[in-house]
Parts: sequence; structure tokens; C-alpha cells
Amino acid sequence: MTTLPRPTTTLTADDARRIALRAQGFLGAPDRRAGVRGVLRHLGAVQLDTISVLARSHELVAYARLGAVGRKAVEAAYWKGASTGVSPARPHAFEYWSHAACILPIEEWPHFAFRRRAYRDRPHWNHELPEGAYDQVIKQLRAEGPLTSTELGGAKKTNEWWDWSGTKVAVERALMYGEVVCVERRGWKRVYDLAERAVPEALLHDELDDGECLRRLVRLAGESLGVGTRADIADYHRLKGEQVDAVIADSGLVPVEVEGWGKPAWADPAALATAPRGRHRTTLLSPFDSLIWERARTERIFGFTHRLEAYVPRPKRVYGYFAMPVLAGGRLIGRVDPAREGRTLVAKQVTLDGPKAVPAVAQALVEAATWVNCTDVRVERVGTPALREPLTRELARILA
Repeated sequence: MTTLPRPTTTLTADDARRIALRAQGFLGAPDRRAGVRGVLRHLGAVQLDTISVLARSHELVAYARLGAVGRKAVEAAYWKGASTGVSPARPHAFEYWSHAACILPIEEWPHFAFRRRAYRDRPHWNHELPEGAYDQVIKQLRAEGPLTSTELGGAKKTNEWWDWSGTKVAVERALMYGEVVCVERRGWKRVYDLAERAVPEALLHDELDDGECLRRLVRLAGESLGVGTRADIADYHRLKGEQVDAVIADSGLVPVEVEGWGKPAWADPAALATAPRGRHRTTLLSPFDSLIWERARTERIFGFTHRLEAYVPRPKRVYGYFAMPVLAGGRLIGRVDPAREGRTLVAKQVTLDGPKAVPAVAQALVEAATWVNCTDVRVERVGTPALREPLTRELARILA
């Protein structure tokens, strides 16, 4: 941005950290009446990922904020519609491309019109679309839907993950264009239906121009972050920096200065109105949780370097395949790389900031174990060997 407005206020780094924690649902009492759907509306986007260690990432996001809500209840809350006489019931959410593949509140459908238009205008694709395949998919969904790509005729031509069949290419193209909606995941397969059936009539339109869409998403990102730089706000729904620049002055967010950040920042005015207070959540975090999904922001706010090592060759991993940061007292105090063996949660590798982190990490491990129906916790490796015995002793005390 060439011209920046003067900041309305200056925040300390700790102010910004607490504002971010509250905005993300980790500081203060959660609205349990709103439940998982409330978490989704509050965050604006919940990232999906194929990896399942303790649970899928979108389940972990709800768990991290609400505690031991049932996993089936989490899925139902995201996908199952209320009984309103509509057959089939319309979902509360849809899957689309936001920060990545994300679950999004259904009421935000109109605000992704800018992205659907961009996909329709896209000149090049990685997969060729066979002639007639698109029309056939739409015809079949109209007659038989909702269906998975397998039920539509097959997802792949070969066993290679990238080698999509013509049917898969067509239905994914239709999803990007907005003619088809992913209304749930079934056995981790997308279930597709026509948008005209899945999206409430009042929302099923692309009438908002790009500016209106971008203003809404920038405002939503600012509210979900509490406070963030231009890059933070752009990254939340994967907007371009210039798209943020074009609308941020009219988004309702206010310019602020954060000590130590060294970059201009913007805040949700509601987040500035009252000081963030309340109980801090102690929990394991999915590496794809929106509190920490942007590495530069995580380092700036928490002084914590976070990297998913699932795609790093095993010999080069430092913290483990699916190392989950541990949040306690508003700080990131360590990491746990978990696994399950029967009814035992296995902490394959634990990294602690120091002896003071032991009680909170033990608490987070036991709560996570209970949530996934494990009755025991076993620790394999601890980054600081001298902390292994205190950790296992504290686990035994809690589990007793």
C-alpha cells in the first residue's frame, strides 16, 4: 500500500496475542450453546486435510475449542441440515477453496462469487475435460444425486492419485464453477450435489461484485484473527495482497500499530472495545488450525516455529510426522507427535519448553486420549531426556 492511514491505537505484543487468542476461541468461555456450528461461524473457515492421526483436522479444530464433543456430533454439526421440511435437508456448510479446501458457513456462499467467476474465466487447467463429460455429470446428479465421484463413474483412470478420470475432472470443474456443491464427506470422499438443491434459494446467486465479496472476506478475516497484518488478512482466505489493498479501507477494520511487529496492522474494532480476559484453553492443536496455520504469523505472535513434517523424509524430521503444538496459558509450550495403538495414545515424540510445561502437556495428552476413547497414555521419546520421568509421573497421577 502506498498511503497508509494513521494507527488509531498502539497495542503491545501481549495485547495482540491475547486479542488473537480470544478471536480464535481460546481465551474466555466458549459459547457452548452454539457448539460446533458456532465455532465454524466464528472462524469463518475450517481447513480440511486427509491426514488422520488422533482425528481429522476439522474434528480437532472443534475439539480444541469445545473439549470432548463427540466426533460423530462434530461431523453432523458441519454437514447435516436441520429438519425444516426441505427434502433433503439443506446443509449448514459447504466445502470450497478458501485458505485451502475448507468447510465454510453456508451463509457465505454469495461472498465466494468472485472466486467462482475467476475459475470460470480460467484459461488453463491441469486436467483435460473430455467432451460431454461435464453435461453428463450434471445430468446424473440431477437424476440421482447426491453422489461421490465413484458413484458418478469413477475418480481415477489408474491407481496414481493425480490421474483423474474424465468424470472426476468434470465434477471438480463443476464444483469450482459453483454449479455443484460438496455437501459432506463420506469415507473421506466428497459427496456432490447440485447447488440448486443444496444452497438455500436466497443465497444461491452470484450477484455480488468482486469488491463486495472481497470487503466481506477481508472483514471476516479481520474478525477471525482479531488483529493482523495485511499478509495475515490476505492469507486467511488466500486473497491477493492487492485485493486486500483495494477494499480494506472500507472493510470496517481499523489501522493499529503493534509493538515489535514492524508492519502495519489492522484490527476488528469489536476486539479493541473490551480487554481480552478469561480462562485460557489447554489443548493439542492440529497443525492446520487457523490459530497457527500461517507460519510467519505464528512466529511473530508466539515466538514459535511451526512446520508440518508429514511430507518431510523421515530421517530429516525434527519433531515428528504430525507434531501437534501444545497451547497452555496463552502460549505454545511444546509439541507432541501422537499415534494410537488400540486403547493407548502414544506420544511418539514430545518436545517441551522446560519443566514448567510438564503439567499442561500431561493434561492435554490425557484429555485428548479420553476424547478418542483411549484409556492409557504412553510416552516414547522426550526431546529433553531429563523431563521424561516428570512427564510420565504426572500422566500417572492424572490417570490414576
